[in-house]
Amino acid sequence: MRLRATIEPSRPPHPGAVSKQRFADVFSATCRIDSARIALVDGRVRLGFGEWLERSEALAGALARDGVGAGDVVAFQLPNWWEAAVIFTAIGRLGAIANPLLPIFREHELLFMLRQSGARHLFIPTSHRGTDYIELIDAVRRGGVRLDHVYPLRGEKDLFAELTARASGPSDAAPEPGLLLLMYTSGTTAAPKGVLHTDSTLIAEVESLRRAHALTGADSTLMPSPLTHISGVLHGIMSPAILGTTAVLMERWDPAEAARLIEREKITYMVGAPIFLQDLLAVHGPDNWASSLRLFSCGGASVSPQLMRDARRVLGCNAKRVYGSTEFPTIATSAPDDPTPRAIECEGRPIPPNQIRVVDERGRPLGIGEQGEIQARGPECFVGYIDASMNDDAFTADGWFRTGDLGEIDADGYLTVTGRIKEIVIRKGEKISIREVEDMLLTHPRIAAVCLVGIADAEVGERLCAAIQPADGGEPLEASEVAQYLRDRGLAAQKLPERMAFVTSLPRTESGKAHRAAVAAMFA
Repeated sequence: MRLRATIEPSRPPHPGAVSKQRFADVFSATCRIDSARIALVDGRVRLGFGEWLERSEALAGALARDGVGAGDVVAFQLPNWWEAAVIFTAIGRLGAIANPLLPIFREHELLFMLRQSGARHLFIPTSHRGTDYIELIDAVRRGGVRLDHVYPLRGEKDLFAELTARASGPSDAAPEPGLLLLMYTSGTTAAPKGVLHTDSTLIAEVESLRRAHALTGADSTLMPSPLTHISGVLHGIMSPAILGTTAVLMERWDPAEAARLIEREKITYMVGAPIFLQDLLAVHGPDNWASSLRLFSCGGASVSPQLMRDARRVLGCNAKRVYGSTEFPTIATSAPDDPTPRAIECEGRPIPPNQIRVVDERGRPLGIGEQGEIQARGPECFVGYIDASMNDDAFTADGWFRTGDLGEIDADGYLTVTGRIKEIVIRKGEKISIREVEDMLLTHPRIAAVCLVGIADAEVGERLCAAIQPADGGEPLEASEVAQYLRDRGLAAQKLPERMAFVTSLPRTESGKAHRAAVAAMFA
């Protein structure tokens, strides 16, 4: 299935300049400016811009020989390996659509995503962290997913070298910009949402990062967030490809190793969930650290103002908050010259030409300091979901994106997020759909009712907690049994409830719905 032929943006155009360039062309130009300079660092591998371009063109030629063309979806489920960046840029050169998949996904998630996307080509690790991905994909194929080509990397043979050696020369480039990225994110529904970005929206996003964070080719970032997450794609692949920054990749988060890499590689900025910043501070304790970091931008979970103060004092960098999502990656942040309370206690102001507004239940704009739903629009906003039936709920008739978050705007235009309408939990920057886990729990023959909530946690942002009502007359349930039941159905370990309470009856509202506030009080 070629998405370019089946997906059309379903909303009015957004304000602001929209790039007409292809990402592949911008990437090629970046690589040719200073080809010997280092673009990607992955352990002992130090890939220069020129070599990145050469490998990307060769891989694009190999994929073209395997039948990949404009509009085709190519998936990759890889750790933070340099190969992921080469794969992404090769896909873009062909005018195909990159579909990054988190390494934690198992049969449950992969069956849905690969069926919906129609991807016929998939890159995987041969094995990683105790998981045999060849066996995993065999199970997915037995579940009915068609995959014409599966490329297992870092096995006994260097398949990546074989692939690039197969190409007789650079592939022909696609003629015009179009869809570039399909990325799945959890939402209020049980099924993940497939978010569609184009060359234009992603180039606009990177340009907004350049303005908001004053990024130049002299900057380098440490990237512990997955390259299959929107933050990893933007800062670990696209910013180097467009702005000429350097990305130092971490396959697994280790705060002591991160501190060493910051010193050795002269890292100037990081963007990620608060847990990374907390761990770095814990490594160094209260003493000042004369690091090379000038910026640490936190998003994806509740950010403590005290954490921001501690980071500014210990690291000597501009620690601030950023607000965005997979659909709209960077809506707002603070500026370097903003007063400290604003930079650490709110989400900042929209990055021009982005716009935000707060509305009531009927969609009417609210005044200063009034709480309502946050809506946003701007050139880096996604163009729609792969399931187009979701778009009417996602966008207003006049083209504003409904974020599903609650917030308020003060007299100076600063945004503060106060809560969420969407039933999601954000743990370590990853979104978990409450509905998805609840629906799976309700298939257990000895569970009569269930209610999941997210409880704020200083370490990971939020923890997923489950109140479970066993079926009448059944045997008592154990938490370990429930967790194993979810694992056996292929649910990613990240989505398992961390705390469970077994109750004789769930607290309910007058309308009969589970009373989430009362359940949250049980755990809090």
